[in-house]
Amino acid sequence: MRSYIPIAYDKKYKLDLPKNHRFPMIKYELLPKKLISKGISSQRDFFQPGLADINQLLEVHEKNYIFKLKNLKLTKSEIRRIGFPLSDRLIEREMIITNGTIKGAVKALEQKVSFNIAGGTHHSFSDRGEGFCLLNDQAVSAQNLIKNHNINKILIIDLDVHQGNGTASIFKSNDSVYTFSIHGSKNYPFRKEKSDLDIPLEDNTEDDLYLNILNKTLPVLIHKVKPNFIFYLSGVDIMKSDKLGRLSLSIEGCKERDKIVFSNCKKNDIPVQCSMGGGYSQDIDLIVDAHFNTFKTAKEIFIN
Repeated sequence: MRSYIPIAYDKKYKLDLPKNHRFPMIKYELLPKKLISKGISSQRDFFQPGLADINQLLEVHEKNYIFKLKNLKLTKSEIRRIGFPLSDRLIEREMIITNGTIKGAVKALEQKVSFNIAGGTHHSFSDRGEGFCLLNDQAVSAQNLIKNHNINKILIIDLDVHQGNGTASIFKSNDSVYTFSIHGSKNYPFRKEKSDLDIPLEDNTEDDLYLNILNKTLPVLIHKVKPNFIFYLSGVDIMKSDKLGRLSLSIEGCKERDKIVFSNCKKNDIPVQCSMGGGYSQDIDLIVDAHFNTFKTAKEIFIN
């Protein structure tokens, strides 16, 4: 079988929102096009996930919450906390994204690495959504691997600029999943949950300090945890250009971060599923370029 990198993508990832909405949905359209035009991926590398099964969602999310989502019964307060106007289209999108991570993780067991063009919805708790996140894609996928694919120890590496509070809460009593987050200390969420390992950074942290911390921490953590699967949340909102991030990494530093993660996965022969997470720079091309680098780096390490 040929070696390739499976990528979950559906045109429905791009959601039509009011023009003044700050979330750059167009990146979900531009990134696949760039991956193909630059020869990093081909059309046959992409797969359409379809909808996640309700029973898979219920392995992580409370039944009452899923019922309210499916039937558009969330309160105004719950909708405000999510940040998106609630609609059937939004729920469908979230279920497709979640299934992209579920299916991608299973594909990574064979191909060693897989991607979801979207995902990284780490602010979703078992009983509620927050911060543009309704369903926790990597949490649901982790439970699927544990239940159905003989995976007994998972490491979640969350390098989005915002702490994965939902993920930390979901797995706080689950010894099969170790949660690791490097994030801005003064950024959203302002009330942090407790991951297994949190490394909060001060505003304006630059490349050298960030990469030094990651370089020293990750190999030791892998040796300690001994995971047989890794989820990587590769948000590019750590860049200086990001209007919500408050850290100061360059696009080159962001790429080096990805190299550190993927190299450690490759060295230790640990399959990894990567979801994109956040990116809110004013320049949409810069967001797409940073995400593109993540894919390019993975290909250089795992394929070439």
